[in-house]
Amino acid sequence: MDLKTQSFLLLVIFNGICASLQQVPQAFTSANPCTSKGKCHECIQTPSCAWCNDPNFEDNHRCFQPSTVTSQQKQCPEEYVVNPDNIESTLMNLTLSKAHKAGIISSGTLVDVAEGSYNHSGSWSASGSESSSWGGGEWGAQAGGKIVQLAPQRINLKLRVRQSYKIDMWYTQAEDYPVDLYYLMDLSKSMSDDKEKLSLLGDQLAYTMKNLTSNFKLGFGSFVDKVVMPYVSTLKDKLERPCEICVAPYGFRHHMTLSNNTHMFSDMVKRADVSGNLDAPEGGFDAIMQSVVCREHIGWREQARRLLVFSTDASFHYAGDGKLGGIVKPNDGRCHLSREGFYTESSYQDYPSIEQINLSVKKNSINVIFAVTESTIDIYKQLAANIEGSSVGKLEGDSSNIVSLIKEQYEQISSTVEMKHNASSAVSIKFYTRCLNSTGALVNTNKCGNIKVGDLIQFKVEVEVLKCPKNRDEHKQTIQIYPVGINESLIIDLEMLCECNCEKPGDRFYEENSPRCNHKGTYICGICECYPRAFGRKCECSTEEASRNITDATCVRPDGPPGVKCSNRGDCVCGKCQCHARKNDNERVYGPYCECDNFSCEHHDGKLCSGPDHGECDCGVCRCTEEWTGTNCACRKSNATCYAPDTSDGLLCSGHGVCECGVCKCDTTEDGRYSGKFCERCPTCSDRCIEYKDCVQCQMYRTGPLKDEHDCATNCTKFTPIPVKEVVANEENNEFKCAYYDEDECIFTYVYYFDNDNKLQVKAQENRECREKIFLPFIVIGVIAAVVLLGLAILLLWKLLTTIHDRREFARFEKEKMMAKWDTGENPIYKQATSTFKNPTYSGKG
Repeated sequence: MDLKTQSFLLLVIFNGICASLQQVPQAFTSANPCTSKGKCHECIQTPSCAWCNDPNFEDNHRCFQPSTVTSQQKQCPEEYVVNPDNIESTLMNLTLSKAHKAGIISSGTLVDVAEGSYNHSGSWSASGSESSSWGGGEWGAQAGGKIVQLAPQRINLKLRVRQSYKIDMWYTQAEDYPVDLYYLMDLSKSMSDDKEKLSLLGDQLAYTMKNLTSNFKLGFGSFVDKVVMPYVSTLKDKLERPCEICVAPYGFRHHMTLSNNTHMFSDMVKRADVSGNLDAPEGGFDAIMQSVVCREHIGWREQARRLLVFSTDASFHYAGDGKLGGIVKPNDGRCHLSREGFYTESSYQDYPSIEQINLSVKKNSINVIFAVTESTIDIYKQLAANIEGSSVGKLEGDSSNIVSLIKEQYEQISSTVEMKHNASSAVSIKFYTRCLNSTGALVNTNKCGNIKVGDLIQFKVEVEVLKCPKNRDEHKQTIQIYPVGINESLIIDLEMLCECNCEKPGDRFYEENSPRCNHKGTYICGICECYPRAFGRKCECSTEEASRNITDATCVRPDGPPGVKCSNRGDCVCGKCQCHARKNDNERVYGPYCECDNFSCEHHDGKLCSGPDHGECDCGVCRCTEEWTGTNCACRKSNATCYAPDTSDGLLCSGHGVCECGVCKCDTTEDGRYSGKFCERCPTCSDRCIEYKDCVQCQMYRTGPLKDEHDCATNCTKFTPIPVKEVVANEENNEFKCAYYDEDECIFTYVYYFDNDNKLQVKAQENRECREKIFLPFIVIGVIAAVVLLGLAILLLWKLLTTIHDRREFARFEKEKMMAKWDTGENPIYKQATSTFKNPTYSGKG
C-alpha cells in the first residue's frame, strides 16, 4: 500500500470515529447547548441537558433539553432518560442549645448520636439513623452534654455541574459558652513592668471574664527568642544572666495549664522571671505555634471559645530568619514541649511562616488577640489581616489596660459570626443572610455583627460545582463550613455527578463485545465505542472495507457533478457518505450525499431566515412559519398592519402607498412625499388634527362647539385625552403635534398617536395658554403722563443747571472785584476842566 493510500485511510478512519460519536441532530436552534455533546458524561455536565439510553434512538441527538422537546421531535422514553437530580440528605441535625424565638426551626430533625463520636477536628461522625423533632420550639436540649450553636451538622449532597443548590444553615450564640484564655507574654527585659502589672491584675481579669461567662479558664506562657547568635548573646556570662535581674534566655515556656484557679495565674506570672536578647524582634511565632498545637499541654477544651492573647512591645521573627543563626530545618508545625514546658526544638527548627500560623489557628479554631504597644501596632495589624479570626488591641506601656483590652476584644469577637469554608477551587460557596433584620432582603455576605446571646441567624449557603476535576478521586469531597473561632462546623459530603452509571461496567447499558456493535465494540449508554480498526455508528466498518470502497460510486450524487463524492463535504465510508462536522456545533451538513445544510439560506438583518421566530433553514431553503413568507421569511403574510386604525375609509396605507411585508411603502407625488406608519403624513396635506380638535376642547377645557356635556359625550367616544403638563411629540413613535386657538384667544396643544395595539391615544396639555387682557386707555394715559413728567423733569433740570451757572459767574466776578488794585470810588484818569495856579510871590495882600 503506497503512502498516499495510507494517508487517505487514516483520514477516513478519523472521520469515521468522529461520525460514530455524532448523532443526527434535533431541529436547529441557535441556543441549544446540548446538541454538541456526544457522550453521556459530557451531557449531564451541561446544565439542563439529559441523555437518552434508548438503543433505537437513532435519528436525534441523544443529548437534549427536555424542556424544549416539541411534539414533532422523537421523544426519548422516560425509562431511558438519564437526567440526575440534585439530592440532599441530612445525616446529622442536632437541636441548637438555645433558640431565639419559639418555633423558628420546628421543621428540623434530630439524629440519634448514641453511637456517634466527636473527633478533634470538630466534626461529628454518627451511625445512628433514628430521628425526632426539634422539640416544638422549646429550648433544645444539649446533645450528650455538647453545646450546639450550628445546625445542621452534617449533610450528604449530590450535585450536577454548574447547577447551584441552596442549604439552610442556622447559628445561635449559646448562653454561658465556655471560654479558654491563654496569656502568652513577651518576657524580655523591656516587659518587666508589664509582668508586674499583669500579676496584680490576674484576679481582676478572671472576675471580668466570669461576668461574661461562668465557665472560664485561664493559662499562662512566655517567650523570649532562640538561644543562638545573633538573637541572644552566647557568651557564658551573658547566656546565664543577660542582665542583672534576668534569667537565662529561652524560646518558649509553658508555665500554667488552663485552669479556673486565678490565684495560681497571678502567682505564676509573678514568679516568672524576665530574660533578655540582642535584636529587636522576638521569637513570638515559635510560642504561638506551640501554644496552638500543644493542645493537651495547654489544656484547650473541645467545646470552648479559645482565646490566645499575645502580649509584646516588639516585632517578630518569621520563616527564613532562622538562617541568620544557621538554622535551616523548616518548622514542622508539631508540638515539642518538655515536661518542664520548654520548647525543645527552638534552636533546631526555623521560625514558622505566617501561613503555617494561619493554618494551625484555623485547624484548632483559636482567636488570636495581639495586645501590642503603639510603636508596633501597625505591623501587627498587617499580620492580623493574614491570620483568620485574629484582632489587634493597643496595649499601654505598662499593660495597665490589659483587662479592658481583653474584655473589649472578646466582646467584639463573640458578637460577630463569620462563616468560612475549605472547599476546593472546583466548588463555589456563597453565603446569603439577613443577619438580625428578619424582614430585610438577603445580602451576599458571610459575616454578621452585633449578635447577642440567643439571637438566631439564618444563612443560605449556595453550593455550586464549577467543573468536574480530572482526577476521579476528587469527585467526592468533604467540605467543612465553620464559624471562625468556634469548634463547630457543617460537614458536607459532596458527590459530584460527573459520570453516568451506564458508563460503568456492570450496568445494563454497558456491554463489552456487544452484538449491537457487531461484536467490534463496547455498547455504552446507547452508543457504540468501537475497537481499533473498526468504526461507524455500529462499528459496522473496518479499515479493510474502507480501502475497498474508496472508489464506490454509491457516494456520487446522480444529478450532481460526475465523480464528486459526497458533494465534497464528506467521506465515503463503507459505501455511505459520512458528512464532515462543522466548527460551529449548531451548523451541520446532512443528506444521503451531504448535499444539504442548515446554514446556507438567505439572511435578513444579519439573521438566518430572519431569526428562529420567522423560520429555519432546511437544505438551503428557508422554511417559514405560518405568519411569515418570502425567501428569507422577512415578509408578513397579513396586510392587517397596513391599515390605519380608527378610520372609516379602510384604505390600505391610507391610500397613499403599498403594503410590502406588513409595512407601508409610501408614495411620492408632485406635492410632496407621504410618510408615517400608515402614509398619513404629508407636508402639504392636512393631518387629522382638525378631526380630534373639538373633542379635545370639550373633554379637556369644556370649550368649543361641543362644550355641552351631552354633545361631548355623544360625539367623542374614540378616545379620552391624557392630561400632561407639557406636550412633546416623539417622532419615533409617529406622534403628531397639534395646536389651535379657541374662542377665548387661548392656545391649546395636544398630540395623537397609535399604540402597539393600533389604538388611538391623545395626550393634551392640562392648561391652556391664555394671553392676559390689556386695557388700552390706561396705557394711553400712562404714556401721556410719562411724557409730561419727563418734560417737567427736563425743564427743572435745565433751570437747575442755569442757576448753578449764574451763581458761579457772579462768584467769579466778586472775586475779581476784591482783587482789584485801584479804588472803585475814584477814576484815576479823570482830569478837572480848570487849572489853578498860585503866585509864589503873592503875599495875600491886596
